Amino acid sequence: MEIEHFAQQMLADAERIRVLVQGVSSDQARWKPDDISWSILEVIGHLYDEERLDFRVRLDFMLHRPGEPWPAINPQGWVQEHRYNEEELQELLGGFLAAREDSVRWLRGLLSPNWEAVYEAPFGQIRAGDLLAAWVAHDLLHMRQLVELHWGYLVKEVEPYQVVYAGEW
Repeated sequence: MEIEHFAQQMLADAERIRVLVQGVSSDQARWKPDDISWSILEVIGHLYDEERLDFRVRLDFMLHRPGEPWPAINPQGWVQEHRYNEEELQELLGGFLAAREDSVRWLRGLLSPNWEAVYEAPFGQIRAGDLLAAWVAHDLLHMRQLVELHWGYLVKEVEPYQVVYAGEW
């Protein structure tokens, strides 16, 4: 695994995420399509949590503290506990972007990481390389989620008009 390739991807994805929420109103940032979905604010808050409390921390454990148990995380619960829907989008986004820069700096500072290092997780074995790959893929999942939130908000806002002519969603 070439760290620089993934570092560049992570920086580019952070910029894509920034652009996806640029100019979003406070109402749109807090809007949810239903009670179980996240808002744009909650997605950004989740990304901020994952950047600080999950991927980098757990990868560091795998590479530098083999055999030690990972710290507990609660990504779904944190969204509610941290009350992200009450925050300001630019503040959360700024936190995520700063944490991402810290993560990339940390990744670039790794000296000969063992990507084959294995951790015995409750869901099964995972290698350090798997965790890095998942970290990069995680951004794509949430970019898709942000686009879906934009779509849903637009559909709601244009009622009683329809977007069918745009094409199939």
